[in-house]
Amino acid sequence: MLRLNRLTLTDFRSYAALTWRPAARIAVLYGPNGSGKTNLLEALSLLVPGRGLRNARNADLPRQSGPGGWAVAARLQTTEGETTIGTGCEPGSDRRVFRVDGAAPRNQADIARLVAAVWLTPQMDRLFQEGLSGRRRFLDRLVWALEPGHAREIAAHDTAVHSRNRLLAEGRQDRAWLAGLEDSIARHAVAASAARLGLVTRLNVQIAAAAGAFPPARIGLACPIAERLETEPALAVEDWLRAGLAANRPRDAAAGSSALGAHRTDMLLTDVTTGTPAALASTGQQKALLIGVILAHAGLIASARGFAPLLLLDEPAVHLDGDRRQALFSVLSALQAQTVITGTDAETFLPLAADAEAFAVREGQLHRDGRFLRPESEAAPVPQPR
Repeated sequence: MLRLNRLTLTDFRSYAALTWRPAARIAVLYGPNGSGKTNLLEALSLLVPGRGLRNARNADLPRQSGPGGWAVAARLQTTEGETTIGTGCEPGSDRRVFRVDGAAPRNQADIARLVAAVWLTPQMDRLFQEGLSGRRRFLDRLVWALEPGHAREIAAHDTAVHSRNRLLAEGRQDRAWLAGLEDSIARHAVAASAARLGLVTRLNVQIAAAAGAFPPARIGLACPIAERLETEPALAVEDWLRAGLAANRPRDAAAGSSALGAHRTDMLLTDVTTGTPAALASTGQQKALLIGVILAHAGLIASARGFAPLLLLDEPAVHLDGDRRQALFSVLSALQAQTVITGTDAETFLPLAADAEAFAVREGQLHRDGRFLRPESEAAPVPQPR
């Protein structure tokens, strides 16, 4: 089981210095808006490759009155033993670095092999009312947790698309150069689309097999590349995409963007029970659908990788009715994933009191709430966070 034993923050967001040693599998963080609950979840999300649950720039992460740098470090029990993973930026630098047991990893896959995290945030409540880029990023995070190499494919694809757009905008009709970029776009787009399609197929099976209180969802892809991959060999789809890109050069030059590629994919979500697309569902129904997807994804990671991911739930009870809140708490009590959950009021989470420890978050510190179970494994007092 993946287990967070210690988290240390230095000059990160609202925390000047914090050392936290979770003692229970479920941790509840509560407090008013702006108290630092989401900041702590964000720190945990930065332990895996990517820009974390806020998709923030490195320049936004240091404490405002601090020296300019920031650091997040965690002592984790992994399938390969106890490991320390750290990330951060030095003062005066915007370059984020990772360390695994004090050494630089060879690549991000070295980190993804050891730790995985999935999260739900209030911003996702608007996932189906906003542009497709947010849904695509959400989908790609689900893929990365199971296919660490997916990040490289997406980065290479987007770099080639940007370079092609720039050449076309400048009117530089270097056919050999354009053909090389279009070949790169085709190869990486097909690889990325195949990974997305594979994840969606597996996740739909996982959701269908799980009987629970959350509405069963079906995920789909609005993507001509993925549609062709369901019936044609990958090499044939690459040839089709290369030909389409070449034919579209005049159109793309005029529009300033590429009409074909993995960057045009949209994620669809439907309530299987009612047949309602998420875009037309109520806010509460959308939230329930997303929670079902997140929980199924955590189960899929556990089955595929042999350990459950860290589960980071920011304000998950908002927009849920009483029955679904209770259903969520029942699922969390039964899950093997280590979970950190936030809210404004401790009373909301009292149904978890027998399984969780809770902390009031105030002014960059955590204060234990005695109403929640003190785990039997905690033989000695836990040092108070600084």
